[in-house]
Amino acid sequence: MTSDISIVWLGTIASLLAGLASGVGALGVFLVRTLTHKLQDGMLASAAGVMLAASFFSLLLPGLEYGEEITGETWTASLIVIFGLLSGAAALYFVHQKLPHQHFELGREGSDASYIRGIWLFIVAITLHNFPEGMAVGVGFAGGDVNNGYVLATGIGLQNIPEGLAVAFSLLAINYSRFKAFGIALMTGLAEPLGGLFGATLVWLAEPLMPWTLGFAAGAMLFIISNEIIPETHHRQWKIMSTFCLMGGFAVMMFLDATLG
Repeated sequence: MTSDISIVWLGTIASLLAGLASGVGALGVFLVRTLTHKLQDGMLASAAGVMLAASFFSLLLPGLEYGEEITGETWTASLIVIFGLLSGAAALYFVHQKLPHQHFELGREGSDASYIRGIWLFIVAITLHNFPEGMAVGVGFAGGDVNNGYVLATGIGLQNIPEGLAVAFSLLAINYSRFKAFGIALMTGLAEPLGGLFGATLVWLAEPLMPWTLGFAAGAMLFIISNEIIPETHHRQWKIMSTFCLMGGFAVMMFLDATLG
């Protein structure tokens, strides 16, 4: 029991460190005068590539392996992971429909938000983005495969750096001070340890759910990639560049998984 609890805390701390990487990226507002839309799209697309590879190599494939160990049948394991995948995407869709939030480029989404200040709508949007990432890290550790957890935490942390910089400069563009932009970007990363604690505890309480939980975390991240990041990075004239940046991020995460996992 003690070792299980230690794994839960390890996943939570790792997701906290990954979330704090947003603050590392946000420090760029004090070092860089401007951030072009082209560079911003490229960085976010690279982050999406890391998330995409993490979904496959660190969540879905381990989920299938755990499922085969538990059920003894490949087809049953596949169905469980697929159900988790679709459940994760459906859960994020439901939350997006119910919670008002705003993207700087795509505008407002969700329910009526006329009574909420725009900055809080943006914070909600980033929180919705970061929670599944933290959950993925927590789930990765909770399965007992510490190396897989480290790889996930490293990859998520790396992709949080350009995200944090993009968030801070987006706030700077709507007349927030550099200190406020940094503080808010740092704060949005703190949703990740909450997700990490949730995911790790969920598996700790019901380890047979591991294949479904890994699929759930992957589905939530894939929903974010397809519904949020790709549209944000493809609505301007740099779609081809963003596509190759996504592939570059994918390659980096695939390399990390192959060499560190």
